[in-house]
Amino acid sequence: MLSLNSKVFALVREACIATVAATLCALVLQVPVWAMFIGWIAFFTRGMTTKDGVINLLTVWIGIAIGIAAGQLTSVLTPVTGEGTLSLVVFVVALVVLSLRYMPVINNLLGLFLGLVSFFASHQPPNFETFFTLALAATVGIVAATSLKLLQQNTAVAH
Repeated sequence: MLSLNSKVFALVREACIATVAATLCALVLQVPVWAMFIGWIAFFTRGMTTKDGVINLLTVWIGIAIGIAAGQLTSVLTPVTGEGTLSLVVFVVALVVLSLRYMPVINNLLGLFLGLVSFFASHQPPNFETFFTLALAATVGIVAATSLKLLQQNTAVAH
């Protein structure tokens, strides 16, 4: 059992990792800190190994790409379908995302929806720059969460 000092040290270490990741996003990479936490959250959606982290990140990237495609589709269809565009695009996106749950490896619905949500929450245009920005931020989050998990494992082994 860990002592109180060990628990406090572990908490401070975890807070430092979150701080470094947030600072890296905000000051160095100039990507949104909230989007970094999308990646951090995605790390915990399925398995907490480095391999699972990579797969979870891939599903977030796919979700972002689907969101961007939905934004592009909305732009194309709105002149034709008017107010019906939203319903049509949501139906198509839901069909695509929900069908991916039957795919091997990339069947993490939470990761896919986190990616979708990050695109729509960003209020950015549906283009490659937006994809790159959100994907980079999510990647920092996954790397930070993976680093934290590895540190926790090393600490547990040491005790």
